[in-house]
Formats: sequence, C-alpha cells, structure tokens
Amino acid sequence: MNKKGWLIYNGGLISKKFLEINHMYISAAAKKGIELQPVKNNEIYSFVLDNSLHVKKDGLFQPDFILFLDKDIRLAKQLEGLGYQLFNNANAIEICDDKIATFQTLANKRIRMPKTLFSPMMFPGTIDPNDQFIDRVEKEFDYPIVIKEAYGSFGDQVYLVKNREELVVKRHELLYRPHLYQQFISSSTGKDARLYVVGDQVVASMLRFNEKDFRANVTNGGMMQKFDPPRTFKELAIKASQAVGADFSGVDLLFGDNDEPIICEVNSNAHIKNVFDCTGIDVSEYIFDYIMERIGNA
Repeated sequence: MNKKGWLIYNGGLISKKFLEINHMYISAAAKKGIELQPVKNNEIYSFVLDNSLHVKKDGLFQPDFILFLDKDIRLAKQLEGLGYQLFNNANAIEICDDKIATFQTLANKRIRMPKTLFSPMMFPGTIDPNDQFIDRVEKEFDYPIVIKEAYGSFGDQVYLVKNREELVVKRHELLYRPHLYQQFISSSTGKDARLYVVGDQVVASMLRFNEKDFRANVTNGGMMQKFDPPRTFKELAIKASQAVGADFSGVDLLFGDNDEPIICEVNSNAHIKNVFDCTGIDVSEYIFDYIMERIGNA
C-alpha cells in the first residue's frame, strides 16, 4: 500500500528557490511510490476546542507522516499532540532553530565546539548599567570575536568584531535579542564542510569556501566543491545530529588547527539543492528511505 505524506513549508517563503526544493522532495517521493502533498503552514488552522487540541485542514488528505520543513514550532507541537509523526520532530527543530539551545544540547554530549559565551537576557527598555559584560567578553576571547544571534539562517545574523569599539556597538545593537559570543577559529576562515546526515549515516557532503568573507555560506558568495570527509568528520556530524534528536540534518563543521573537525551548527531543515548541484546526490531519496523504514511499508 502506497504511503501518503504532507510536506509542510512556510506560506511566506514562496520564492523560486524554496519552491524548487519542495519540487525536489515531491519528485523523489513519487519515485518511491509516495504521494507527497505540499502544505503551507498557514493552510492548517490550530485550535483548542472543547478543552482539547484540534486542527482544521480543508482539502487535505490524512497523511501517514509529515515531512516538516518549516520552523513553525507551535504548529509542529500541535500536530504531534494530535498523534501525527513528524520528520524532523518539533523538539529537534526547536533546538536547531536556537543556536544557544543547540550549543547547550551539544555540550551535554561533550561534542567539540568553539568556546562560547551566552548573552544574558535583557528586557526591552532596560539598560546595561556598566561595561562589566563587555569586560568579561574581552577577558574570555581574543579578537576577532564571532557574534551570532540565536535565530538566523544562511550566515545572516553572524558578525565578526575586531576591537572593543566594534564590540560595544554590536552588543548595544543586539542587547535585547538572544545572542552569543564565540571563539574565532582562524584556521577555518572562509571555509567549512557541510555534511548531510540521515539517521546514522552521512549521505552527502561538500566543502564551502569564500575568499572575501569569514563566513563560507554559498548565499554570502561562497563556492562549493565535492568533499570526501575523513572518518572523524563523519563521526562528529552523526554524533551532533543525534544529540539534537534530528532524523536528518545538515551539520556544518569548521577546520581546527590540525584539521580536526569542530561543530559550527546543526541545521534541522538544511536545503538540499546546493549539495545536489555540487555532488549530484539527492539527499531527499535517503530521507524517504529512512522515513519508510521508520513508519513501515505495510
């Protein structure tokens, strides 16, 4: 019996790039005999009715599984509360969407990452009374220092400050937003490796590099090439993906002084188009094989 699934994506992201990725998943699913219905997150209405969770979903079939490619964590939790099986699950998406939560989760598993300091939460309208936190940042890190907002994608909301003046300006700019301060891995300037993990295996990988920016993201002008990762890279990527509870992920790894892998971040809904263009590997096919194994083919 053929399986049916929903592909949930954000109703506000309907550019050619995002729709092309959806089409890749739909085409790959069809090859596996799976009917995959694209569903915008704003086409499903979440309710509390009669003291219980409900969703209303006009014109949609009942799915055997949900491929959840959005970051609408509230919707994901609503659907899980109603018994739907999501890939990835709501908790994994929530952890990966928040870089602070990501690093806290990875640290609990003793996974190698840059030294990181989290900014204390500040309520809008309050003021930082002195330079105590700035002094602490300078005590803990040498310049340049990486600053990351907790929420952001494609290398946006990631900054590099080179001196105290720049640090003060950026801290005041981000004072009311969750963010962190991190050791700059100079040996990996403008270079990282993206490994795609499905279950307990690395199914594709690529090297990204940028000669004009400390960030290697292709969106920021980086280039990409095929990459055969060493065993240590694969092991760390799999360990990180499983630590956050992801069924599949894109794990970004930095290169340490001796080319040892260091976690940069874990993406619960890493885009699959670039790695396909780079390697010819369609990661979605592995994802559907994994999903079918999990839910059963009966």
